[in-house]
Amino acid sequence: MSRLSELELGRSINRKVYKRLLKQWQLDLLSLQQSLLRNGGRVIVNVEGMDAAGKGGAIRRLVEKLDPRSYKVYRIGAPADWEQARHYLYRFWTRLPGPDEMVIFDRSWYGRVLVERIEGYAGETEWQRAYREINDFERMLVDDGVILINLWFHIDADEQLRRFERRLADPFKEWKMSDEDWRNRARWDDYIAAAEAMFEQTDTDFAPWTIIPANDKRYARLAALRAVTTAMAQAARRRHIKTYPLALADF
Repeated sequence: MSRLSELELGRSINRKVYKRLLKQWQLDLLSLQQSLLRNGGRVIVNVEGMDAAGKGGAIRRLVEKLDPRSYKVYRIGAPADWEQARHYLYRFWTRLPGPDEMVIFDRSWYGRVLVERIEGYAGETEWQRAYREINDFERMLVDDGVILINLWFHIDADEQLRRFERRLADPFKEWKMSDEDWRNRARWDDYIAAAEAMFEQTDTDFAPWTIIPANDKRYARLAALRAVTTAMAQAARRRHIKTYPLALADF
């Protein structure tokens, strides 16, 4: 079943409501950081999605009000030569969170079955095998007590083009654009097919995917905050960790 083609991308939220809910969700996340993480909690948030889907802006809102001593954000790009000489999961092993820490991966180990698959950096045998390797890796992390959250930000092709054009017209944002972005856009259908296969193979009960409609940036930011905060609140309840009162305001 195609999950992306059935996604309702028209969800939106007005600015006034957005500002009110952003403050509430950020306060809830801060409260959980102070309670869950101070009791040894470990959190990983994997952020994936189409180019220009607002991943960076959502990450910024996730960490904006947090204690900076308790989180790290890693931007995952092409591996260095010394990393290519090792298993592709190695560079994530070295960045796993310790007790009392949240780690956010801006792009993640799922690159193996996305960009590496499409661009031919991994052969078919390698990326097909990666589904099992990723599931085993995530199962191990969750069994070891890590709270694992997988987010996919999705926009349609027309909205992506509008964002590309706005970036090129803005001197403060044009640096975000490169030939690679246009090359990826030309292979839109390939990326959609790879993402659908990824959901089918790796959407598990212990590490499910949350697919976020991201045509409206405000809605997407709140949805990301809701997904992370809700997962952490559920973990705190399972571990009988007392938290500050949470609003968990829906929208």
